[in-house]
Amino acid sequence: MQMLRVDMGSLGVRQEATPAAYEHLGGRGLIARLLLEEVPPDCDPLGPHNKLIVAPGLLGGTGVSTAGRLSIGGKSPLTGGTKESNAGGTAGDALGRLDLKAIVVEGQPSAPGWHVLLVGPGSAELVAAEHVIGLGTTAACEALWQRYGQESTVIAIGPAGELRLIGAAIVCTGEGEQRSNIAARGGLGAVMGSKGLKAIVIRPTNAAVPLAEAELFRTSARRFAQELLNDPKVGPKGGTHTYGTSAITAAVNEMGSLPTRSFSSGSFESAGELRGEKLRETILARSGRIGTRCMPGCVIACRNVYVDENGNTIVGTLQFETIALLGSNLGLSDLDQVAQLNQLCNDLGLDTIETGAALGVAIEAGLAKFGDFESLAALLRQVAEGTEHGRLIGSGAATTGRALGVERVPSALGQAMPGYDPRSLKGNGLTYITSPQGADHTAGNAFGARKEVNPLGIEGQARLSLKLQIMAAMLDSTGLCLFARPPVVADPQLMVDMLNGRFGWGWTTEDLDRANRDVLRAELEFNRRAGLPPARERMPAYMRTEPLPPHGATFDLPDSEIEAVFEAL
Repeated sequence: MQMLRVDMGSLGVRQEATPAAYEHLGGRGLIARLLLEEVPPDCDPLGPHNKLIVAPGLLGGTGVSTAGRLSIGGKSPLTGGTKESNAGGTAGDALGRLDLKAIVVEGQPSAPGWHVLLVGPGSAELVAAEHVIGLGTTAACEALWQRYGQESTVIAIGPAGELRLIGAAIVCTGEGEQRSNIAARGGLGAVMGSKGLKAIVIRPTNAAVPLAEAELFRTSARRFAQELLNDPKVGPKGGTHTYGTSAITAAVNEMGSLPTRSFSSGSFESAGELRGEKLRETILARSGRIGTRCMPGCVIACRNVYVDENGNTIVGTLQFETIALLGSNLGLSDLDQVAQLNQLCNDLGLDTIETGAALGVAIEAGLAKFGDFESLAALLRQVAEGTEHGRLIGSGAATTGRALGVERVPSALGQAMPGYDPRSLKGNGLTYITSPQGADHTAGNAFGARKEVNPLGIEGQARLSLKLQIMAAMLDSTGLCLFARPPVVADPQLMVDMLNGRFGWGWTTEDLDRANRDVLRAELEFNRRAGLPPARERMPAYMRTEPLPPHGATFDLPDSEIEAVFEAL
Protein backbone atom coordinates (compact mmCIF):
# COMPACT_ATOMS: atom_id res chain seq x y z
CA MET A 1 0.00 0.00 0.00
CA GLN A 2 1.02 3.61 -0.57
CA MET A 3 1.12 6.70 1.64
CA LEU A 4 0.28 10.08 0.19
CA ARG A 5 2.37 13.00 1.50
CA VAL A 6 0.94 16.49 0.97
CA ASP A 7 3.25 19.44 1.68
CA MET A 8 1.12 22.56 2.01
CA GLY A 9 4.23 24.76 2.12
CA SER A 10 5.48 23.80 -1.33
CA LEU A 11 2.06 22.60 -2.55
CA GLY A 12 3.75 19.35 -3.48
CA VAL A 13 2.08 15.93 -3.45
CA ARG A 14 3.97 12.65 -3.60
CA GLN A 15 3.25 8.98 -3.10
CA GLU A 16 5.65 6.73 -1.26
CA ALA A 17 5.71 3.09 -0.31
CA THR A 18 4.51 2.36 3.20
CA PRO A 19 7.51 1.61 5.45
CA ALA A 20 7.69 -1.99 6.63
CA ALA A 21 7.34 -0.81 10.24
CA TYR A 22 3.82 0.41 9.44
CA GLU A 23 2.67 -2.76 7.65
CA HIS A 24 0.46 -3.96 10.51
CA LEU A 25 -0.96 -0.52 11.34
CA GLY A 26 -4.15 1.14 10.17
CA GLY A 27 -6.55 3.86 11.27
CA ARG A 28 -5.96 4.95 14.85
CA GLY A 29 -2.93 2.69 15.28
CA LEU A 30 -1.14 4.25 12.33
CA ILE A 31 -2.03 7.75 13.52
CA ALA A 32 -0.62 7.03 16.98
CA ARG A 33 2.70 5.82 15.54
CA LEU A 34 3.04 8.65 13.01
CA LEU A 35 2.39 11.28 15.66
CA LEU A 36 4.91 9.72 18.02
CA GLU A 37 7.61 9.45 15.36
CA GLU A 38 7.01 12.55 13.23
CA VAL A 39 5.28 15.29 15.24
CA PRO A 40 7.11 17.24 17.98
CA PRO A 41 4.93 16.65 21.05
CA ASP A 42 5.38 20.23 22.24
CA CYS A 43 4.45 21.81 18.90
CA ASP A 44 1.63 24.30 18.37
CA PRO A 45 -1.35 22.19 17.20
CA LEU A 46 -2.22 24.92 14.71
CA GLY A 47 1.38 25.51 13.65
CA PRO A 48 3.43 24.09 10.79
CA HIS A 49 4.88 21.13 12.68
CA ASN A 50 1.59 19.39 13.41
CA LYS A 51 0.26 16.95 10.83
CA LEU A 52 -3.25 16.04 9.74
CA ILE A 53 -3.45 12.30 9.11
CA VAL A 54 -6.33 10.69 7.25
CA ALA A 55 -6.25 6.89 7.47
CA PRO A 56 -8.71 4.09 6.70
CA GLY A 57 -8.78 1.08 8.98
CA LEU A 58 -6.97 -2.13 8.13
CA LEU A 59 -10.17 -3.59 6.65
CA GLY A 60 -11.08 -0.48 4.66
CA GLY A 61 -12.11 -1.25 1.09
CA THR A 62 -12.75 -4.94 1.73
CA GLY A 63 -16.54 -4.70 2.00
CA VAL A 64 -16.60 -6.11 5.54
CA SER A 65 -19.78 -4.82 7.17
CA THR A 66 -19.19 -1.46 8.95
CA ALA A 67 -15.41 -1.61 8.27
CA GLY A 68 -15.34 1.52 6.10
CA ARG A 69 -14.99 3.97 8.93
CA LEU A 70 -12.29 6.63 8.64
CA SER A 71 -9.77 7.82 11.21
CA ILE A 72 -8.52 11.42 11.14
CA GLY A 73 -5.79 12.43 13.55
CA GLY A 74 -3.25 14.96 14.69
CA LYS A 75 -2.17 16.76 17.82
CA SER A 76 -5.40 18.12 19.29
CA PRO A 77 -5.76 21.87 19.85
CA LEU A 78 -8.29 21.03 22.58
CA THR A 79 -6.40 18.45 24.62
CA GLY A 80 -2.83 19.27 23.62
CA GLY A 81 -2.25 15.56 23.08
CA THR A 82 -2.75 12.81 20.55
CA LYS A 83 -6.12 12.66 18.87
CA GLU A 84 -7.95 10.27 16.57
CA SER A 85 -11.45 11.23 15.47
CA ASN A 86 -13.62 8.66 13.76
CA ALA A 87 -16.32 9.04 11.09
CA GLY A 88 -18.62 6.88 9.05
CA GLY A 89 -19.37 7.50 5.39
CA THR A 90 -17.66 6.28 2.24
CA ALA A 91 -14.13 7.69 2.67
CA GLY A 92 -12.60 4.70 4.45
CA ASP A 93 -13.67 2.27 1.76
CA ALA A 94 -12.74 4.69 -1.03
CA LEU A 95 -9.19 5.12 0.28
CA GLY A 96 -8.81 1.40 0.90
CA ARG A 97 -9.77 0.63 -2.69
CA LEU A 98 -7.24 3.20 -3.89
CA ASP A 99 -4.55 1.22 -2.03
CA LEU A 100 -3.80 4.22 0.21
CA LYS A 101 -2.63 3.53 3.74
CA ALA A 102 -2.91 7.19 4.71
CA ILE A 103 -2.91 10.80 3.57
CA VAL A 104 -0.44 12.86 5.63
CA VAL A 105 -0.89 16.62 5.32
CA GLU A 106 2.20 18.57 6.44
CA GLY A 107 3.36 22.16 6.76
CA GLN A 108 1.41 25.34 6.10
CA PRO A 109 0.90 27.58 3.05
CA SER A 110 3.66 30.12 2.48
CA ALA A 111 1.11 32.53 1.00
CA PRO A 112 -2.59 33.19 1.64
CA GLY A 113 -4.91 30.84 -0.17
CA TRP A 114 -7.05 27.74 0.17
CA HIS A 115 -6.85 24.42 -1.61
CA VAL A 116 -8.75 21.23 -2.34
CA LEU A 117 -6.84 17.95 -2.52
CA LEU A 118 -8.06 15.74 -5.38
CA VAL A 119 -7.27 12.06 -4.97
CA GLY A 120 -8.09 9.40 -7.55
CA PRO A 121 -6.80 6.19 -9.06
CA GLY A 122 -3.09 6.78 -9.59
CA SER A 123 -3.31 10.57 -9.18
CA ALA A 124 -3.33 13.31 -6.56
CA GLU A 125 -3.09 17.08 -6.86
CA LEU A 126 -3.88 20.31 -5.05
CA VAL A 127 -6.21 22.77 -6.78
CA ALA A 128 -7.49 26.21 -5.82
CA ALA A 129 -10.56 26.27 -3.58
CA GLU A 130 -11.84 29.84 -4.04
CA HIS A 131 -15.27 28.67 -5.22
CA VAL A 132 -16.01 26.93 -1.90
CA ILE A 133 -14.34 29.21 0.65
CA GLY A 134 -16.76 30.69 3.14
CA LEU A 135 -19.40 28.08 2.36
CA GLY A 136 -20.97 25.84 4.95
CA THR A 137 -20.29 22.15 4.58
CA THR A 138 -23.63 21.48 2.86
CA ALA A 139 -23.09 23.99 0.06
CA ALA A 140 -19.38 23.18 -0.19
CA CYS A 141 -20.03 19.47 -0.69
CA GLU A 142 -22.73 20.18 -3.27
CA ALA A 143 -20.40 22.50 -5.20
CA LEU A 144 -17.60 19.92 -5.15
CA TRP A 145 -19.95 17.17 -6.31
CA GLN A 146 -21.09 19.33 -9.20
CA ARG A 147 -17.50 19.82 -10.27
CA TYR A 148 -16.04 16.37 -9.60
CA GLY A 149 -19.02 14.02 -9.72
CA GLN A 150 -21.70 12.82 -7.31
CA GLU A 151 -19.93 9.50 -6.92
CA SER A 152 -16.96 11.22 -5.25
CA THR A 153 -16.47 11.28 -1.51
CA VAL A 154 -15.92 14.71 0.06
CA ILE A 155 -14.11 15.43 3.33
CA ALA A 156 -14.54 19.11 4.22
CA ILE A 157 -14.46 21.79 6.88
CA GLY A 158 -16.96 24.58 7.39
CA PRO A 159 -16.59 28.19 8.52
CA ALA A 160 -15.48 27.09 12.00
CA GLY A 161 -12.49 25.25 10.55
CA GLU A 162 -11.65 28.14 8.24
CA LEU A 163 -11.57 30.39 11.31
CA ARG A 164 -9.38 27.82 13.11
CA LEU A 165 -11.81 27.60 16.00
CA ILE A 166 -10.65 24.71 18.12
CA GLY A 167 -14.08 23.10 18.43
CA ALA A 168 -14.16 22.60 14.66
CA ALA A 169 -14.95 19.21 13.16
CA ILE A 170 -14.49 17.57 9.76
CA VAL A 171 -17.47 16.43 7.70
CA CYS A 172 -17.38 13.29 5.53
CA THR A 173 -20.05 12.43 2.98
CA GLY A 174 -21.71 9.04 2.92
CA GLU A 175 -24.06 6.77 1.07
CA GLY A 176 -27.35 8.05 -0.33
CA GLU A 177 -28.82 10.85 1.75
CA GLN A 178 -26.26 10.53 4.52
CA ARG A 179 -24.19 13.73 4.51
CA SER A 180 -23.55 14.28 8.20
CA ASN A 181 -20.78 11.84 9.04
CA ILE A 182 -18.57 13.84 11.35
CA ALA A 183 -15.02 13.32 12.58
CA ALA A 184 -16.13 15.48 15.44
CA ARG A 185 -13.89 15.28 18.44
CA GLY A 186 -10.64 17.02 19.29
CA GLY A 187 -10.80 20.15 17.14
CA LEU A 188 -9.18 18.55 14.09
CA GLY A 189 -11.23 20.79 11.78
CA ALA A 190 -9.08 23.66 13.06
CA VAL A 191 -5.94 21.67 12.23
CA MET A 192 -7.23 21.12 8.70
CA GLY A 193 -7.99 24.83 8.45
CA SER A 194 -4.51 25.71 9.67
CA LYS A 195 -3.16 23.80 6.65
CA GLY A 196 -5.18 25.90 4.22
CA LEU A 197 -7.06 22.77 3.18
CA LYS A 198 -10.80 23.27 2.65
CA ALA A 199 -11.58 19.79 1.38
CA ILE A 200 -10.35 16.44 0.13
CA VAL A 201 -12.22 14.95 -2.81
CA ILE A 202 -11.76 11.21 -3.37
CA ARG A 203 -12.62 9.89 -6.80
CA PRO A 204 -13.57 6.23 -6.50
CA THR A 205 -12.36 3.10 -8.16
CA ASN A 206 -14.13 -0.23 -8.49
CA ALA A 207 -10.87 -2.12 -8.08
CA ALA A 208 -11.05 -4.90 -5.50
CA VAL A 209 -8.43 -5.01 -2.76
CA PRO A 210 -6.12 -8.04 -2.98
CA LEU A 211 -6.79 -10.90 -0.58
CA ALA A 212 -3.87 -12.98 0.64
CA GLU A 213 -6.12 -15.90 1.65
CA ALA A 214 -9.38 -15.30 -0.19
CA GLU A 215 -11.37 -18.25 1.15
CA LEU A 216 -10.42 -17.56 4.77
CA PHE A 217 -11.33 -13.91 4.33
CA ARG A 218 -14.69 -14.53 2.67
CA THR A 219 -15.71 -17.20 5.16
CA SER A 220 -14.87 -15.06 8.18
CA ALA A 221 -16.43 -11.90 6.69
CA ARG A 222 -19.67 -13.76 5.96
CA ARG A 223 -19.73 -15.18 9.47
CA PHE A 224 -19.13 -11.71 10.91
CA ALA A 225 -22.03 -10.22 8.94
CA GLN A 226 -24.34 -13.08 9.87
CA GLU A 227 -23.57 -12.74 13.56
CA LEU A 228 -24.38 -9.05 13.36
CA LEU A 229 -27.69 -9.90 11.70
CA ASN A 230 -28.42 -12.43 14.46
CA ASP A 231 -27.49 -10.07 17.28
CA PRO A 232 -30.59 -9.07 19.31
CA LYS A 233 -29.35 -5.48 19.79
CA VAL A 234 -27.87 -4.52 16.42
CA GLY A 235 -29.66 -6.92 14.08
CA PRO A 236 -32.73 -5.98 11.97
CA LYS A 237 -35.07 -6.35 14.94
CA GLY A 238 -32.74 -4.74 17.46
CA GLY A 239 -33.00 -1.32 19.06
CA THR A 240 -29.95 0.10 17.26
CA HIS A 241 -31.49 -0.51 13.84
CA THR A 242 -35.02 0.39 14.92
CA TYR A 243 -34.28 3.56 16.86
CA GLY A 244 -30.67 4.39 15.99
CA THR A 245 -28.37 5.45 18.79
CA SER A 246 -31.31 7.26 20.42
CA ALA A 247 -32.46 3.80 21.55
CA ILE A 248 -30.53 4.40 24.78
CA THR A 249 -31.93 7.86 25.64
CA ALA A 250 -34.54 6.57 28.07
CA ALA A 251 -32.12 4.13 29.72
CA VAL A 252 -29.41 6.78 30.26
CA ASN A 253 -32.04 9.07 31.78
CA GLU A 254 -33.38 6.32 34.04
CA MET A 255 -29.92 5.53 35.36
CA GLY A 256 -29.51 9.23 36.22
CA SER A 257 -26.68 10.00 33.81
CA LEU A 258 -28.35 12.11 31.08
CA PRO A 259 -26.67 15.56 30.96
CA THR A 260 -29.36 18.06 31.94
CA ARG A 261 -29.08 21.84 32.10
CA SER A 262 -25.31 21.99 31.83
CA PHE A 263 -24.64 18.78 33.76
CA SER A 264 -26.54 19.98 36.85
CA SER A 265 -28.76 16.88 36.89
CA GLY A 266 -28.66 13.38 35.47
CA SER A 267 -32.36 13.16 34.83
CA PHE A 268 -34.48 15.30 32.47
CA GLU A 269 -38.18 15.63 33.25
CA SER A 270 -39.02 15.81 29.53
CA ALA A 271 -36.75 12.97 28.42
CA GLY A 272 -39.79 11.12 27.07
CA GLU A 273 -39.98 13.68 24.26
CA LEU A 274 -36.39 12.86 23.25
CA ARG A 275 -36.47 9.08 23.50
CA GLY A 276 -35.87 6.78 20.55
CA GLU A 277 -39.50 5.75 20.30
CA LYS A 278 -40.57 9.39 19.94
CA LEU A 279 -37.88 10.01 17.33
CA ARG A 280 -38.98 7.02 15.26
CA GLU A 281 -42.66 7.89 15.57
CA THR A 282 -42.03 11.48 14.44
CA ILE A 283 -39.83 10.53 11.49
CA LEU A 284 -42.23 7.89 10.16
CA ALA A 285 -45.28 10.13 10.59
CA ARG A 286 -43.57 12.73 8.40
CA SER A 287 -42.36 10.24 5.77
CA GLY A 288 -38.73 10.53 6.83
CA ARG A 289 -36.46 7.52 6.88
CA ILE A 290 -35.35 5.07 9.57
CA GLY A 291 -32.68 2.41 9.24
CA THR A 292 -30.49 4.06 6.63
CA ARG A 293 -26.77 3.35 6.11
CA CYS A 294 -23.81 5.70 6.05
CA MET A 295 -21.67 3.25 4.06
CA PRO A 296 -22.24 0.40 1.61
CA GLY A 297 -22.59 -3.07 3.07
CA CYS A 298 -23.50 -2.10 6.63
CA VAL A 299 -26.08 -4.55 7.97
CA ILE A 300 -26.77 -2.50 11.12
CA ALA A 301 -28.11 0.65 9.39
CA CYS A 302 -28.49 2.81 12.50
CA ARG A 303 -28.98 6.15 10.75
CA ASN A 304 -32.12 8.18 10.12
CA VAL A 305 -33.24 11.10 7.98
CA TYR A 306 -35.01 13.61 10.22
CA VAL A 307 -37.56 15.75 8.35
CA ASP A 308 -39.86 18.65 9.18
CA GLU A 309 -43.66 18.63 9.09
CA ASN A 310 -43.57 19.15 5.32
CA GLY A 311 -41.24 16.23 4.75
CA ASN A 312 -38.18 18.38 4.08
CA THR A 313 -34.90 17.08 5.48
CA ILE A 314 -33.59 18.98 8.50
CA VAL A 315 -30.60 16.78 9.25
CA GLY A 316 -29.16 13.59 7.79
CA THR A 317 -29.18 11.76 11.09
CA LEU A 318 -30.09 12.67 14.66
CA GLN A 319 -28.05 10.67 17.16
CA PHE A 320 -28.00 10.17 20.93
CA GLU A 321 -24.95 12.28 21.78
CA THR A 322 -26.47 15.23 19.93
CA ILE A 323 -29.87 14.71 21.55
CA ALA A 324 -28.16 14.73 24.95
CA LEU A 325 -25.83 17.72 24.49
CA LEU A 326 -28.07 19.92 22.32
CA GLY A 327 -31.29 18.69 23.92
CA SER A 328 -31.53 17.88 27.63
CA ASN A 329 -28.21 19.61 28.36
CA LEU A 330 -29.74 22.87 27.07
CA GLY A 331 -33.19 22.26 28.54
CA LEU A 332 -34.73 21.58 25.12
CA SER A 333 -37.32 18.83 24.68
CA ASP A 334 -38.45 19.55 21.11
CA LEU A 335 -36.76 17.20 18.62
CA ASP A 336 -37.32 19.70 15.81
CA GLN A 337 -35.32 22.29 17.71
CA VAL A 338 -32.55 19.83 18.51
CA ALA A 339 -32.41 18.81 14.85
CA GLN A 340 -32.14 22.44 13.73
CA LEU A 341 -29.24 23.08 16.11
CA ASN A 342 -27.69 19.82 14.88
CA GLN A 343 -27.86 20.98 11.27
CA LEU A 344 -26.42 24.38 12.18
CA CYS A 345 -23.46 22.63 13.81
CA ASN A 346 -22.99 20.33 10.82
CA ASP A 347 -23.04 23.20 8.35
CA LEU A 348 -20.64 25.29 10.45
CA GLY A 349 -18.43 22.23 10.84
CA LEU A 350 -18.70 21.94 14.62
CA ASP A 351 -18.73 19.02 17.03
CA THR A 352 -22.24 18.84 18.54
CA ILE A 353 -20.84 17.48 21.82
CA GLU A 354 -18.29 20.25 22.25
CA THR A 355 -20.73 22.91 21.05
CA GLY A 356 -23.61 21.72 23.21
CA ALA A 357 -21.38 21.81 26.28
CA ALA A 358 -20.10 25.29 25.32
CA LEU A 359 -23.67 26.56 24.90
CA GLY A 360 -24.53 25.20 28.34
CA VAL A 361 -21.59 27.08 29.82
CA ALA A 362 -22.67 30.23 27.96
CA ILE A 363 -26.14 29.90 29.48
CA GLU A 364 -24.60 29.84 32.95
CA ALA A 365 -22.82 33.09 32.02
CA GLY A 366 -26.13 34.68 31.02
CA LEU A 367 -25.69 34.70 27.23
CA ALA A 368 -28.77 32.55 26.59
CA LYS A 369 -31.47 30.69 28.53
CA PHE A 370 -32.19 27.04 29.18
CA GLY A 371 -35.09 25.91 27.03
CA ASP A 372 -34.99 29.05 24.87
CA PHE A 373 -34.30 27.80 21.36
CA GLU A 374 -34.15 31.24 19.73
CA SER A 375 -31.48 32.56 22.10
CA LEU A 376 -29.38 29.42 21.56
CA ALA A 377 -29.74 29.43 17.77
CA ALA A 378 -28.86 33.13 17.63
CA LEU A 379 -25.72 32.52 19.68
CA LEU A 380 -24.72 29.56 17.50
CA ARG A 381 -25.21 31.53 14.27
CA GLN A 382 -22.63 34.02 15.50
CA VAL A 383 -19.91 31.42 14.89
CA ALA A 384 -20.04 32.01 11.13
CA GLU A 385 -20.19 35.77 11.71
CA GLY A 386 -16.93 35.60 13.64
CA THR A 387 -18.23 37.65 16.57
CA GLU A 388 -16.52 37.51 19.94
CA HIS A 389 -19.20 35.27 21.41
CA GLY A 390 -19.36 33.18 18.26
CA ARG A 391 -15.63 32.54 18.40
CA LEU A 392 -15.95 31.45 22.03
CA ILE A 393 -18.72 28.95 21.29
CA GLY A 394 -16.75 27.63 18.32
CA SER A 395 -13.71 27.14 20.52
CA GLY A 396 -15.43 24.73 22.87
CA ALA A 397 -16.54 24.44 26.45
CA ALA A 398 -13.21 24.93 28.25
CA THR A 399 -12.35 28.11 26.35
CA THR A 400 -15.88 29.46 26.81
CA GLY A 401 -15.70 28.80 30.53
CA ARG A 402 -12.32 30.47 30.96
CA ALA A 403 -13.33 33.54 28.97
CA LEU A 404 -16.69 33.99 30.71
CA GLY A 405 -15.52 33.12 34.22
CA VAL A 406 -17.66 30.00 34.59
CA GLU A 407 -16.17 27.34 36.86
CA ARG A 408 -18.68 24.55 36.17
CA VAL A 409 -17.26 23.32 32.86
CA PRO A 410 -17.94 19.65 31.94
CA SER A 411 -14.64 18.85 30.27
CA ALA A 412 -11.62 16.65 30.86
CA LEU A 413 -8.23 17.37 29.33
CA GLY A 414 -9.79 20.40 27.63
CA GLN A 415 -12.43 18.36 25.77
CA ALA A 416 -16.15 18.43 26.54
CA MET A 417 -17.77 15.38 28.08
CA PRO A 418 -20.24 13.36 25.99
CA GLY A 419 -23.77 12.31 26.92
CA TYR A 420 -23.03 10.36 30.12
CA ASP A 421 -22.41 12.23 33.36
CA PRO A 422 -19.32 10.66 34.96
CA ARG A 423 -20.69 10.94 38.48
CA SER A 424 -23.37 8.30 37.87
CA LEU A 425 -21.49 6.32 35.21
CA LYS A 426 -18.10 6.21 36.87
CA GLY A 427 -16.60 3.83 34.32
CA ASN A 428 -17.02 6.48 31.66
CA GLY A 429 -15.64 9.11 33.99
CA LEU A 430 -12.55 7.00 34.59
CA THR A 431 -12.04 6.64 30.84
CA TYR A 432 -12.62 10.38 30.29
CA ILE A 433 -9.67 11.22 32.54
CA THR A 434 -7.31 8.34 31.75
CA SER A 435 -7.77 7.88 28.01
CA PRO A 436 -5.09 9.51 25.88
CA GLN A 437 -8.00 10.76 23.76
CA GLY A 438 -9.51 12.94 26.51
CA ALA A 439 -13.23 12.93 27.37
CA ASP A 440 -14.49 10.72 24.56
CA HIS A 441 -17.11 7.99 24.92
CA THR A 442 -15.80 6.21 21.81
CA ALA A 443 -12.53 5.58 23.68
CA GLY A 444 -14.33 3.04 25.89
CA ASN A 445 -18.02 3.35 26.76
CA ALA A 446 -19.02 1.61 29.99
CA PHE A 447 -22.76 2.11 29.45
CA GLY A 448 -23.13 -1.32 27.88
CA ALA A 449 -21.28 -2.94 30.79
CA ARG A 450 -23.49 -1.52 33.55
CA LYS A 451 -24.65 -5.05 34.49
CA GLU A 452 -21.03 -6.19 34.72
CA VAL A 453 -19.81 -3.34 36.95
CA ASN A 454 -22.04 -1.17 39.14
CA PRO A 455 -22.00 2.26 37.42
CA LEU A 456 -22.28 4.00 40.80
CA GLY A 457 -19.65 1.84 42.49
CA ILE A 458 -15.88 1.88 42.75
CA GLU A 459 -14.91 -1.78 42.56
CA GLY A 460 -13.92 -3.06 39.12
CA GLN A 461 -13.89 0.29 37.32
CA ALA A 462 -10.15 0.30 36.51
CA ARG A 463 -10.25 -3.21 35.09
CA LEU A 464 -13.33 -2.37 33.01
CA SER A 465 -11.87 0.87 31.67
CA LEU A 466 -8.70 -0.81 30.44
CA LYS A 467 -10.64 -3.61 28.77
CA LEU A 468 -12.90 -1.14 26.98
CA GLN A 469 -10.02 1.11 25.91
CA ILE A 470 -8.16 -1.85 24.38
CA MET A 471 -11.31 -2.90 22.55
CA ALA A 472 -11.85 0.63 21.21
CA ALA A 473 -8.27 0.72 19.92
CA MET A 474 -8.95 -2.48 17.97
CA LEU A 475 -12.14 -1.14 16.39
CA ASP A 476 -10.58 2.21 15.49
CA SER A 477 -7.52 0.56 13.96
CA THR A 478 -9.43 -1.94 11.83
CA GLY A 479 -12.14 0.49 10.70
CA LEU A 480 -15.05 -1.24 12.42
CA CYS A 481 -18.02 0.60 13.90
CA LEU A 482 -18.45 0.53 17.66
CA PHE A 483 -21.80 -1.23 17.20
CA ALA A 484 -20.10 -4.08 15.33
CA ARG A 485 -18.07 -5.16 18.35
CA PRO A 486 -20.18 -8.09 19.69
CA PRO A 487 -18.90 -10.84 17.33
CA VAL A 488 -15.21 -9.90 17.54
CA VAL A 489 -15.31 -9.30 21.29
CA ALA A 490 -16.97 -12.66 21.85
CA ASP A 491 -14.44 -14.37 19.55
CA PRO A 492 -11.25 -12.41 18.79
CA GLN A 493 -10.21 -15.21 16.43
CA LEU A 494 -12.87 -13.92 14.03
CA MET A 495 -11.04 -10.61 13.72
CA VAL A 496 -7.72 -12.43 13.39
CA ASP A 497 -9.15 -14.55 10.55
CA MET A 498 -10.37 -11.48 8.66
CA LEU A 499 -6.98 -9.78 9.01
CA ASN A 500 -5.07 -12.92 8.05
CA GLY A 501 -7.39 -13.47 5.11
CA ARG A 502 -6.79 -9.92 3.94
CA PHE A 503 -3.02 -9.71 4.52
CA GLY A 504 -1.68 -13.22 5.12
CA TRP A 505 0.09 -12.25 8.33
CA GLY A 506 -0.37 -15.53 10.18
CA TRP A 507 -1.43 -13.66 13.31
CA THR A 508 -2.73 -15.23 16.52
CA THR A 509 -5.12 -13.66 19.01
CA GLU A 510 -2.05 -12.81 21.10
CA ASP A 511 -0.66 -10.78 18.19
CA LEU A 512 -3.93 -8.91 17.90
CA ASP A 513 -4.02 -8.15 21.62
CA ARG A 514 -0.43 -6.90 21.56
CA ALA A 515 -1.16 -4.63 18.58
CA ASN A 516 -4.20 -3.14 20.32
CA ARG A 517 -2.23 -2.45 23.48
CA ASP A 518 0.58 -0.90 21.45
CA VAL A 519 -1.86 1.73 20.17
CA LEU A 520 -2.52 2.92 23.71
CA ARG A 521 1.16 2.73 24.63
CA ALA A 522 2.13 4.98 21.71
CA GLU A 523 -0.63 7.49 22.53
CA LEU A 524 0.26 7.60 26.21
CA GLU A 525 3.92 8.13 25.38
CA PHE A 526 3.12 11.04 23.05
CA ASN A 527 1.02 12.65 25.77
CA ARG A 528 3.75 12.10 28.34
CA ARG A 529 6.24 13.86 26.10
CA ALA A 530 3.71 16.64 25.51
CA GLY A 531 3.61 17.25 29.26
CA LEU A 532 -0.09 16.58 29.82
CA PRO A 533 -1.26 16.60 33.46
CA PRO A 534 -1.75 13.33 35.34
CA ALA A 535 -5.15 11.68 35.11
CA ARG A 536 -6.10 12.41 38.73
CA GLU A 537 -6.02 16.15 37.98
CA ARG A 538 -8.29 16.06 34.93
CA MET A 539 -11.75 15.65 36.48
CA PRO A 540 -13.46 19.02 37.07
CA ALA A 541 -13.36 19.81 40.78
CA TYR A 542 -17.10 20.40 41.03
CA MET A 543 -17.85 16.86 39.85
CA ARG A 544 -15.93 15.51 42.82
CA THR A 545 -17.95 17.54 45.32
CA GLU A 546 -21.29 18.55 43.76
CA PRO A 547 -23.89 15.75 44.17
CA LEU A 548 -25.71 14.87 40.96
CA PRO A 549 -29.47 14.38 41.21
CA PRO A 550 -31.30 12.02 41.30
CA HIS A 551 -28.76 9.71 43.04
CA GLY A 552 -26.68 12.37 44.79
CA ALA A 553 -23.58 10.82 43.25
CA THR A 554 -20.16 12.44 42.99
CA PHE A 555 -17.09 11.25 41.10
CA ASP A 556 -15.43 9.70 44.14
CA LEU A 557 -13.02 7.18 42.63
CA PRO A 558 -9.80 7.24 44.68
CA ASP A 559 -6.46 8.06 43.10
CA SER A 560 -5.43 4.41 43.54
CA GLU A 561 -8.21 3.28 41.19
CA ILE A 562 -7.36 6.00 38.66
CA GLU A 563 -3.68 5.12 38.68
CA ALA A 564 -4.45 1.40 38.36
CA VAL A 565 -6.04 1.64 34.89
CA PHE A 566 -2.88 1.10 32.86
CA GLU A 567 -0.98 -1.07 35.35
CA ALA A 568 -1.80 -4.18 33.32
CA LEU A 569 -1.26 -2.53 29.91
